[in-house]
Amino acid sequence: MKTVVLNLGCKVNQCECDSLLAGLKDLGHEVSCDLVPADNYIINTCAVTKEAERKSRQYVGKAKKLNPKAKIYVIGCAAEKNAEQFVGKDVTYVSGTAKKEQVLSFIEGVHIVPLPLAYEYMAEGETFRSRHFVKIEDGCNNYCAYCVIPYLRGSVRSRSVESIFNECKKAAEHTDEIVLTGINITCYGEDIGTSLSELIRHLAVLPVRVRLGSLEASIITEDFLSAVEEAGNVCPHFHLSLQSGSNAVLEAMARRYTTEEYYEKVELIRSRFPVAAITTDIIVGFPAEREEEFLETLAFAEKVAFSDIHVFPYSRRHGTAAYPLGALDPAVVKDRADRLIVLRDRLKRSYESAFVGSSLDVVVESTDGLFAEGYSENYIRVYLPDRDYPIGKKVTAYVEGERADGLVAR
Repeated sequence: MKTVVLNLGCKVNQCECDSLLAGLKDLGHEVSCDLVPADNYIINTCAVTKEAERKSRQYVGKAKKLNPKAKIYVIGCAAEKNAEQFVGKDVTYVSGTAKKEQVLSFIEGVHIVPLPLAYEYMAEGETFRSRHFVKIEDGCNNYCAYCVIPYLRGSVRSRSVESIFNECKKAAEHTDEIVLTGINITCYGEDIGTSLSELIRHLAVLPVRVRLGSLEASIITEDFLSAVEEAGNVCPHFHLSLQSGSNAVLEAMARRYTTEEYYEKVELIRSRFPVAAITTDIIVGFPAEREEEFLETLAFAEKVAFSDIHVFPYSRRHGTAAYPLGALDPAVVKDRADRLIVLRDRLKRSYESAFVGSSLDVVVESTDGLFAEGYSENYIRVYLPDRDYPIGKKVTAYVEGERADGLVAR
């Protein structure tokens, strides 16, 4: 029996897919995470944008083309948001974001169970990639105006420090980098009497570097940065979610900070980690965003000098506070995204070029016969002339020059 587990969406979904792959192996299944012919397909869907939902539905059709007799199991955020979009499409099973491991035992039907009040433990994944992703919490309490995820994932539920530590210790035998991920890891521990700072202190004893997933500006305090600094194994890379550089738009988005407060956090980071990578997410074309407010975003991004920006055109999501506001002309949204991408590329190149002539520690992710490539501690893609580098292991690289998408080193 061969079963394919397909992931759409975030790193949290990937962690959950790894857990399902481990469970399937225990049941004696031959498993894969590639879209190949199989007897069963488990599709872990995403609903963060309309495009993500469309791709989730599209994967059902792709699986059926590969094997018309295959059983298809649909789980995740898109199913939680609207299970009916998958019913009647030759789908055997539809479930949401809770109790995803039940897919291993259920045979057919729609099973949207209530969202849990405490962290829902799944089997630990055994697919150790070049970098191992560890899910530390689920859910979000922010309810930003544009985001549907809190309605689909529920409130914050944190995993125990002991459980996280044990998985990280196990993963450290296979890789030199662990990534802590979740829906909103800034709020980790609020429900169980601990914090992300305390978790970092516990993980400091591991012989592996730790990279933090997306953070909110509120977490950047002297205590938090002290925990990072004292641990010694946390990457100097802070992905600090922004979404807009206009205070008016931030207020309309129900974000809980101003650009002035955000910039204070950036300055605090750089006072401790002068060359740290500060990356971010920015949404362009939010319905309340006027041209002058978009220009404020461009100016603020330039002021912060981000090392990278994830640019997201606004996607209207039914059920969110922003849904009644409608949407801007798609041509306007595309134009703003294109302009921000030009700025992003310039800022990224400026940040990376400063490291030519210096040494960086790179965890090798892949090789193609010509180059080995991976990411440095400050999240720069680095290319090395291909040798027999072990995947997932750290090498010290001397940077000699630049490429269109990173740096070249030896």
